[in-house]
Amino acid sequence: MTDFSLRLAKRWQPASVWLLYVAGLLPAAWYFYLGATDGLGADPVKTFELLLGIWAIRFLILTLAVSPARELFGWNYLRYRRSLGLLCFYYVAMHFTVYMVLDQALIIQAVIDDVVKRPFIMFGMAGLTLLIPLALSSNSFSIRRLGPNWVRLHRLVYIVAACGALHFALSTKVLGLEQYIYVGLLILLILYRSWRPIARSRKRGQGRQAGRAAATAA
Repeated sequence: MTDFSLRLAKRWQPASVWLLYVAGLLPAAWYFYLGATDGLGADPVKTFELLLGIWAIRFLILTLAVSPARELFGWNYLRYRRSLGLLCFYYVAMHFTVYMVLDQALIIQAVIDDVVKRPFIMFGMAGLTLLIPLALSSNSFSIRRLGPNWVRLHRLVYIVAACGALHFALSTKVLGLEQYIYVGLLILLILYRSWRPIARSRKRGQGRQAGRAAATAA
């Protein structure tokens, strides 16, 4: 039964990845529709901006959760990590575009004044800036071309997560339950990433000690 499931998963793997893209972009399409039909409430631009930002945070959390899920629970969804990361980037880009075009009407001075007034916007812009090289290099050619440097480059995603958590947490004066959950998950995932090298180092040290003890006993 297990073998059948694995064969089925491999058979449908490319289709499932594309299905993830389609499903992941459906919320954005729905919000565009609501915006075009006056369905986003009294402040449609702010609501549109907020909803796109929340989905960016959700996909960021899912992207960061792929490795811990595999290491802690054996759930291997690595094949979807690139798609989740790109969906996060698409939502961040749409969130930023709505802010620049609909909220600030592409007036740079208005953006500068807004950043001075609300510094959390800088964290969002920093996160977007760091996401761009990650999105551009999320293809097989870049992985082969960059080699080990690709892994080092993509560790920037944890700085992106920190920027996203700060941007999200500071964007309102009072945090709601949903914000606490998302910010808490981002902090946990960043802490897990920080703890993982230490755990691996300890495991290697214990392995060497066990090896030396076995050699001495022999």
